[in-house]
Amino acid sequence: MSKFRLAHLGLVMAAVGFTAGAPLAGLVSAAHAADTVRADVGKPLQEAQRLLGAGKAREALAKLKDADNVGNKTDFEKYQIERVRASAAATAGDTAVAAKSFEALIASSRTPASEKVKFNEGLAGMYYRAKDYPKAITAIQGVLKDNPNNTAMQQLLTQTYYISGRYNEAAAALKNGKQSEESLQMLANIQLKQNDKAGYVATLEKLAGSYPKESYWADLLNRVQGKPGFSRTLNLDVLRLRLALNQLKKPAEFMEMAQLALQAGNAPEAIKIIDQGYKVGALGTGTDAPRHQRLKDLATKTQADNTANQATQEATLIKEKDSDGLFNMGYALVSGGNADKGIALMDQGMKLGTARRPEEQKLHYGIALFKAGKKAQAVTALKAVKGTAGEADLARYWLLYINKA
Repeated sequence: MSKFRLAHLGLVMAAVGFTAGAPLAGLVSAAHAADTVRADVGKPLQEAQRLLGAGKAREALAKLKDADNVGNKTDFEKYQIERVRASAAATAGDTAVAAKSFEALIASSRTPASEKVKFNEGLAGMYYRAKDYPKAITAIQGVLKDNPNNTAMQQLLTQTYYISGRYNEAAAALKNGKQSEESLQMLANIQLKQNDKAGYVATLEKLAGSYPKESYWADLLNRVQGKPGFSRTLNLDVLRLRLALNQLKKPAEFMEMAQLALQAGNAPEAIKIIDQGYKVGALGTGTDAPRHQRLKDLATKTQADNTANQATQEATLIKEKDSDGLFNMGYALVSGGNADKGIALMDQGMKLGTARRPEEQKLHYGIALFKAGKKAQAVTALKAVKGTAGEADLARYWLLYINKA
C-alpha cells in the first residue's frame, strides 16, 4: 500500500506568505502595521533570510541565535523570529525545532486564521514523518475541525490511523470516504488483519467491480469455490466467468471446462471453449495435441448427433416434463447461436418447476440472456438468484462483470 505523500515542508511557509530573502517589513501583518523590529534583531533576521534563500537552512538556524540573544525582545520581534525559524527548520528537516515554532505560531494571536490552517497542516506532516502519530492525529483533527472537506488531510488521517495500528478508526474513515482503489486496498488489508472475512470479500467485490484487475478476480473466485457448502456443480460457472475475464491460460483449464460443458449437455459451448483454446495457443500443441484433437472431435460429433435428433429429444423432454433436460437443451441452443429458440425452451423448462437445483437454473438463465445480447433482462434475472451453495455469489459476480462489459 503506498503511503500518503506530503509536499516538501519548506513549501508550507511559502504557502502562508513567507518567502526566503523577502524584506523583513513584508512579514508584518496588516493588523499590527505599527509594530517594528529593532536593528539588532532585524539584522540577524535578514541575514537568516538571505541564507535561507541561498539554500543554507542550517546556517540560517544558527544565525537566528544572534537574534535570540538580544535582550528585552518585544512580542512582535519574538513572533518574527519564530516565523523565520519555522521555515528554516522545516527546510532543514529539523522536525523538533520546526514543530515547536509551528506550535508557537499557531498559538499566537498575531497569526491570521487562514495561516493557522496551513501551519496545522505542516505540523501534521512533520509529526507524521517523525512517526509521532498521536500528535499527528491531533494536528490533523484540528485542521478537519475547521475544514472537514480537506481531502488531503482526510487521507493523511486515515493513513496515520492505519500505520499506527488504529484499525477500527481507519476502517470507519475508509468506509465513509471516497472509494478509490488505494482506499479499498487499505480497507481490505485491515479486514484481513482483523479476520473479517465477510468484510474482506465485500471490499474485494468493490475492487473487482470498479478496478477489474486479474488479481482481484482470481482471489474472489478462489474464495467462492473454497466457501463451505459450495456446490461442485458450479465449477463450470466459475470457469465460464474466468473465460469471460480472459483468465484461462493453461491447456488443462480449457480441457476441464470443455469436458464439463459436454457433461452438462452443452456441446456448442464445449466447441467454442476448445476453439478458444486453439486460438490462444493453449491447445493443439505439445505432446497432448492428439488428446486435444480427440476432445474436439467428440464435441463436434456430439453436437452433430444432438442436432440430428433435436426434434425427437425435445418432444420426449416435454412429454416427460423434464425441466432440467429441456432447460439444458435451450441453453445449448443459446450457446450455438439460436438464442430465440433456446431462451423459449429455457423458459418452458423453468415453468415446469421440477428442477433439481432451481437457483442454479436461474443463474444459468441470467448468463444465457447475457450471452444472447439481452443485457437488461440478464441483469434482472441475475439479481433474482438466491441460494447458499454459491449461486447467489456467482450471480453477483456476473453482475459485476456485466456492468463493466
